[in-house]
Amino acid sequence: MELQPPFRKIIHVDMDAFYASVEQLDNPELRGKPVAVGGSEVRGVVSAASYEARKFGVRSAMSGVLAKQKCPHIIFVPPRFDRYKEISSKIRKIFYDYTDLVEPLSLDEAYLDVTENKKGNPSASMIAQEIRQRIWDELELRASAGISINKFIAKVASDINKPNGQKTINPEEVLEFLEQLPVNKFYGVGKVTAAKMHNLGIFTGLDLKQKSLEELSKLFGKSGVHYYHIVRGIHNSAVKPNRIRKSIAAETTFRENLSSEVFMLERLDKIADELERRMKKSNTKGKTVTLKIKYSDFTQQTRSKTTNHYLQLKKEFYPIVKELLYQDTLNNSVRLLGISFSNLNTEKTEPVWVQLRFDF
Repeated sequence: MELQPPFRKIIHVDMDAFYASVEQLDNPELRGKPVAVGGSEVRGVVSAASYEARKFGVRSAMSGVLAKQKCPHIIFVPPRFDRYKEISSKIRKIFYDYTDLVEPLSLDEAYLDVTENKKGNPSASMIAQEIRQRIWDELELRASAGISINKFIAKVASDINKPNGQKTINPEEVLEFLEQLPVNKFYGVGKVTAAKMHNLGIFTGLDLKQKSLEELSKLFGKSGVHYYHIVRGIHNSAVKPNRIRKSIAAETTFRENLSSEVFMLERLDKIADELERRMKKSNTKGKTVTLKIKYSDFTQQTRSKTTNHYLQLKKEFYPIVKELLYQDTLNNSVRLLGISFSNLNTEKTEPVWVQLRFDF
């Protein structure tokens, strides 16, 4: 079975250690040193790690305590999301010089459809190279890129020659590339799913390809249908320049665990202020309010309530937050609280990237 043209030309651009690199850019004393954005040696979670820190096994979402154990000379710096957003908007302006079909995934990565582009350049690989060079020349930051016929393969490819590299998977190379790819490298296959696949004797794309659509559906549900198609190079999701925002949230990780609802309400009061600010700024309203609770043992719980009308103001939704807090007894002391809105009134809008806030 061969893939049939016409093929789209998709680029996935992924900034290298973005938050940490911005910190090293702004503070020359940090360059060449292991840096962790977020967390501390006594508390908190690492948001991002420089490549110098990654050599010691430091990764995002790792506790600051563990990061310090792995890399005793690591330097913790507080996150500055306003600065990251500022840089991200400049990177995005570069993208728009080439195509209007830009789908941001976060502050530091995006898909670009350059099948037809503003430069009239038929080579997606050359466009990716030029974009990466411009990001370096104009912002002194490094980016990696993956180039292929769809978003799935482009994203997988962008990770192959990181940092500061790119990989092109041409149409005639797609099927062989996917057959040789370890299943844990497939975007969307996490540790749990990979372990399940390994137990079933599925280690590569070729192994995955031997399973019928019926077998994969039975084993993995809707995801099984997805796996059946992507291993055959079929992924028709278009680059969507205006992604539908599904939720807006604000949350805080605490320096010390909280065990009293009184203290939790004090923190939730401030989180609600921030959420109201974001809702107003984006002119968004929602019907479903969710309280997120992460306990000291890292287990997580959410409690939600949906109203029959849209809410935006703190005075409207904060009573619901309090109700959700007292809805059930707490399982343990609490390290993180968050409030989010879903069921929004927005249909098509520019994305708002809401990052985890740390209580330093």
